[in-house]
Amino acid sequence: MAVTDQQRPEDTLLLEHPEPGIAVLRLNRPHATNALSLELQQQLNRRFTELAADDQVRCIVLTGGEKVFAAGGDITGLIDADPIEIYKRHTERVWAPIQHCPKPVIAAICGYAFGGGCELAMHADILIAGESASFCQPEIRIGIMPGIGGTQRLVRAVGKTKAMSMALTGRPISAQEAWVAGLVSEVCPDDQVMETALKTARTIARMPPLAVEQIKECILHGMDASLESALSLERKANAMLFASRDQQEGMQAFLEKRHPNFTGE
Repeated sequence: MAVTDQQRPEDTLLLEHPEPGIAVLRLNRPHATNALSLELQQQLNRRFTELAADDQVRCIVLTGGEKVFAAGGDITGLIDADPIEIYKRHTERVWAPIQHCPKPVIAAICGYAFGGGCELAMHADILIAGESASFCQPEIRIGIMPGIGGTQRLVRAVGKTKAMSMALTGRPISAQEAWVAGLVSEVCPDDQVMETALKTARTIARMPPLAVEQIKECILHGMDASLESALSLERKANAMLFASRDQQEGMQAFLEKRHPNFTGE
């Protein structure tokens, strides 16, 4: 799939480090409304793999442009594809580093998150949406269906009836509707989306990394487990944290009425 405007593949996803502990990944295909080309998906794969292994990074913010988060898949690369080609793309492997990223991921969304863009946003742990944001799984309108977790993550986020409505009609929902349905964490003015996302990332980056990782793991793994199994996972994770230096530092700082210095040990 060609990258138009002679844009290099590595330029389709920009990495920024605005402050210690925070990485910002910015989708950068404005000429194609940030459509998720194969090159861009591979860039996401590589960057998330790198950031997951970087001990200096404690939180990741994923964002797009001021008017669009991501418009979905690149249709020009799909229209002539056959079933075997689609299967051999193994999008589940390409997107695995995002799905399994141990660091908290915050999606900062302005404009529309449609199709693959909505599926990408749902990979995040916290979704900050601007008032202009809208979410949609429109694949049915071109004769296919969501193929990167849209039906499964959507139903877990908003429930059966809302997921059915969105997937079967292709109708977009507004940021406010998404907030009421439980798809997004917070709605704010468009010009405050990145500021709000960075503020949240800053708070998380100051927390003990081991506890952050265990909380994320327990929530994600416990969602589809029985309550007893999930509670067992939680108890063991909590007990393990009492072996960390950060637990000692956090409690000592609380008693001494000072800010703790968490090191991830």
